[in-house]
Amino acid sequence: MRLHRLDITAFGPFGGTQQVDFDELSAAGLFLLHGPTGAGKTSVLDAVCYALYGAVPGARQSSQGLNLRSDHAAARTRTEVRLELTVAGRRLEITRQPPWERPKKRGTGTTTDKAQSWLREYDSAAGAWKSLSRSHQEIGEEITQLLGMSREQFCQVVLLPQGDFARFLRADAEARAKLLGRLFDTHRFAEVEKRLAERRRAAEAEVRDGDTALLADAHRMQQAAGDALPLPDLAPGDPGLADALLSWAAVARSTARERLTVAHCARTAAESARATAERLLGDVRERARLQRRFAEARERAALLEERAEAHRAAQTRMERSRKAEAVAPALDLCERAESEHRGAAAAEARLRAQLPATFAESGVAGLAAAARRAAEELGGLESARRAEERVAGLAAERTELDREEHADEAVLQEAEDWLGGWEEIRTDLQSRIDAAQQDATRAEQLAVQREPAQRRLNAARMRDELARDTEAAQARALSSRERALKAHEHWLDLKERRLKGIAAELAAGLVDGEPCAVCGAVEHPAPARKVAGHVGREAEERALAAHRQADEERAEDERRLGVVREALAAATAEAGDAPTARLAEEADDLERLLRAARAGAAQLHAAQEELRRAEQERERRIADRQQAALRGAARLSRRDALDRERAALEEELTRARGDAGSVVARSAQLERTAALLTEAADAARAAEDSAHRLKDAEGRLADAAFRAGFETPQAAADALLDDAAHRELQRRLDVWQQEEAAVRAVLAELETVAAAQQPPADLHGAERAAEAAARRLQDAASAQDAAARRCAELDRLSVRATASVRRLAPLRRQYDRVARLASLAAGTSADNERKMRLESYVLAARLEQVAAAATVRLRRMSSGRYTLVHSDDRSGRGRSGLGLHVVDAWTGRERDTATLSGGETFFASLALALGLADVVTDEAGGIRLDTLFIDEGFGSLDDQTLDEVLDVLDSLRERDRSVGIVSHVADLRRRIHARLEVVKGRTGSVLRQRGAG
Repeated sequence: MRLHRLDITAFGPFGGTQQVDFDELSAAGLFLLHGPTGAGKTSVLDAVCYALYGAVPGARQSSQGLNLRSDHAAARTRTEVRLELTVAGRRLEITRQPPWERPKKRGTGTTTDKAQSWLREYDSAAGAWKSLSRSHQEIGEEITQLLGMSREQFCQVVLLPQGDFARFLRADAEARAKLLGRLFDTHRFAEVEKRLAERRRAAEAEVRDGDTALLADAHRMQQAAGDALPLPDLAPGDPGLADALLSWAAVARSTARERLTVAHCARTAAESARATAERLLGDVRERARLQRRFAEARERAALLEERAEAHRAAQTRMERSRKAEAVAPALDLCERAESEHRGAAAAEARLRAQLPATFAESGVAGLAAAARRAAEELGGLESARRAEERVAGLAAERTELDREEHADEAVLQEAEDWLGGWEEIRTDLQSRIDAAQQDATRAEQLAVQREPAQRRLNAARMRDELARDTEAAQARALSSRERALKAHEHWLDLKERRLKGIAAELAAGLVDGEPCAVCGAVEHPAPARKVAGHVGREAEERALAAHRQADEERAEDERRLGVVREALAAATAEAGDAPTARLAEEADDLERLLRAARAGAAQLHAAQEELRRAEQERERRIADRQQAALRGAARLSRRDALDRERAALEEELTRARGDAGSVVARSAQLERTAALLTEAADAARAAEDSAHRLKDAEGRLADAAFRAGFETPQAAADALLDDAAHRELQRRLDVWQQEEAAVRAVLAELETVAAAQQPPADLHGAERAAEAAARRLQDAASAQDAAARRCAELDRLSVRATASVRRLAPLRRQYDRVARLASLAAGTSADNERKMRLESYVLAARLEQVAAAATVRLRRMSSGRYTLVHSDDRSGRGRSGLGLHVVDAWTGRERDTATLSGGETFFASLALALGLADVVTDEAGGIRLDTLFIDEGFGSLDDQTLDEVLDVLDSLRERDRSVGIVSHVADLRRRIHARLEVVKGRTGSVLRQRGAG
């Protein structure tokens, strides 16, 4: 990394704009940054750090950057730092502006502008700067990636703070560990310690859980065995627990099998006893059944004897019913004839009662003649009926004429009212047409403006979306670069490890008697052997392929980032800097105005159409008014004709109505009289016919009853049964016969008669004996089942316990291995002789490298007297492995660094800082640091030591390095010609630069 130019505006003590040309200062290799106390020497270094990382070192960074602004700056001058540098072969320009509280452009008061950042790169082919990013996060990640170190590392490596390293030189192990941990990022080793401890606790918990589950299975086996055997007195985690429990389980299973054999024998004996008791119970039950059957048959026979008389009466009743069935058709015929005769006589009497008294005694012929005379008179009234209907029609027509007259009067009035307001309606519709035409013109103008506004809004939305895509693409590109770098480092690591073990790889192909490919010898007494972790060709090639794949992915992500950036630039050019919300609001306003204009223009056709319909309505109403006048004249002549026709018809109707109210009433009266006479004649004729049929049916019924053996027809009717009574009587006779046959069959059975002659059966005693035998068998079966379940449960739990023991074996081995590793990493293991934690061990290795690098310069600064050495000794209760001692070549003794004088402490600290810078630089991937700054401390040196220190610093130019010394020591201005002076004043500090010439 080489600095070229630094521009500072309104930053720290500098009220205006100051420039620093580091190319001119670095030409001499060594330059001096001097000035009085408080002038702002350190602020120049703060500006460099702020430009790179967006923050200043240490406690000076606060209030989100608001305190970086110079109090001497003008109110409208914005704070800005611009740094031009070359890093990793790329020339970059970084510009940063911290948050700025500026006066408002309108009104009073202030407003705060956000921080701004720009990153540009110089394109040598095009001879111009190209913009890379304006994102704080992206710029920070890019600079950190290129420099390979964080802000804290940069402040320790490039801006060498001598006071911090003097404290580091005298600090205890804990303080050194904090600084080295920040610089070398060893927290991952502390995470390894933590992870190992967590794995040890997890493994221990798994082992204990496994033992707990094993003991739970053992307790279940004890319950299954009946708690007869006590469990071994062991706890989870105790040694020998598994073997003791498995032995105890074997004894429990053997005891359970013995009990199962005994229970099986007891069940066999109980089954034989129950079979005997069941057989005896069956015999007793059969004898009791036969005895009950015989007794029930005797009781049923006695009951049949008691009901014999009723059975003979039922048989007689059934015989008379069968005889009466022959008379049933004649009975039915006679009943129907009698019913018809009664109905016909009743109808005749009812109709005669409705006739006038003059027809009460008339016969069938007289009634028929009177009906014919009434019908002839009714026919003569047809012409009068038509005349009466015409009179009613004339009245309705006269009413209709009156209604039409009223309707026409309403039409005339409505037409006059509407035509009176015609001018007002026409004027209003014409105004609407004119307004709609104006809206149509305005809509055309707004439509022309809408398309550009919409394109600009779409471009702004695309700009915002592409800005988000750019951030995502930048994140992917950064991630791809990190993966590519890690893959590259992994490949280089495997390659280096393979080269270290290449001897073993070559030795694998040696054959006795054939020459070695390296030395040519045909004997191979001690060929190299592959050690654990040896890297072969295949592993290296896979790592190389992974590196190339990651690099291709990085290139592809960077290409996509470039495409997105180009699209973002195009969208920004189209949309401008206006916010999307404002453009959307303007487009919405324009769209709203356009919709309103179009809505108004859309009313043009409707208004024109409404005007056309209004004109048609006017013409129609004028025509209606004329038609109504013509219809009124026609109605006058029609009304006179109707009155003359009605007078002639009324005279004819008066003659036809007679004493009735109307012709219709007279016609209805004659129709009713003719109908009654006709019905009365028909009813009288039907009554005579039914009387003849009834007399004939009674004669046939008497003859049928005599032939069936009955004295009278009524006796035959009494003997006849209906269907329900017949079925019930037949059922009673059938039941009697079936019961009599069944009783005779039972009393004839030999087994039943023999059982009845034996003593009564003792059924309850036999049942009690069988129940007792069944209970004994159930108890024996339950005991056998319990013994079998006990054996099965013990076998199942034993299998599970054995599986648990086998499963716990690798867990216990893993726990032992993880516990040893965790103790070793935590420094508590007996194998860790110095009781050093893993992080401390790594930090001790780094400190040893720093001490070795610092010693090279310390020996020159001290004329070969002092050497820095690393110590693994433990001091008190602190960490071991982080001690620093100095070896005095004059005395040959090793002593603590705290015993050095002030000047010796300074150059020892300087050597330590330079050595730490070299180690951190190598750790960061070998990033070249061409510009270094050393802050204060030279005032404590004598002239000779100062010369030696300056010689050492001057030797840094051998690799084209430049060193800036920050000091106010006057003697340095004489020794160093390239200087940057900070001059303070009441209006702020200014910079004065002087080159080596």
